[in-house]
Amino acid sequence: MSVFGLLRRGLILGRGVTHGLSEDALQSDPLELFGRWFKQAADSALLEPTAMTLATADADGRPSARMVLLKRFDADGFDFYTNYGSRKAAELTENPHAALVMYWQPLLRQVRIEGPVQRMTAEQSRPYFSSRARGSRVGAWASKQSRPLPDRQHLIQRVARFEQQFAGADVPLPEFWGGFRVRPEMIEFWQGRASRLHDRVRFVRQAGDQGDAWQSEWLYP
Repeated sequence: MSVFGLLRRGLILGRGVTHGLSEDALQSDPLELFGRWFKQAADSALLEPTAMTLATADADGRPSARMVLLKRFDADGFDFYTNYGSRKAAELTENPHAALVMYWQPLLRQVRIEGPVQRMTAEQSRPYFSSRARGSRVGAWASKQSRPLPDRQHLIQRVARFEQQFAGADVPLPEFWGGFRVRPEMIEFWQGRASRLHDRVRFVRQAGDQGDAWQSEWLYP
């Protein structure tokens, strides 16, 4: 069935929510507002509230996007992890800027984040890597992420090889694996409303002598 057909049958939520962003949203700290929204998403029994689209571009400006998981956020930025040999890592090295999108459909909420990206150090990446299940840590060693794979059996053999190599020992952080941090320069909050008259508030970071501040404004839907 077409998307239009689903909409006609009412199987896709399209009427928005009763309450939107408050009128004083412009005075909010965007990172505190994100924290509240994220907690509400986590408390709403969503399957994967940390899922977000990561958009990058290569040196020629050709874009690509994929889903990753948000692992940490604070005033310094939004963290995710990957193999440093992956396509996303290569593009972030060539063009260290990214865009993130988080969409929590049951809540009719979307957050867009844009900013420069910094590769995290091994010391910063190690605590998260150590918290992963052992199988995931072995998998990080076995996967040559984004590179051609001859067949599934080849991957299984590499997993077995590293399971044997680290048998009876801790699985260390690979030098080719770790985190990236997106430092937000723009954060936009989108709240679905009835009749597609959605709420949109955009915050832009402004550098000043007294430190950074956020300039905010409403946007037409």
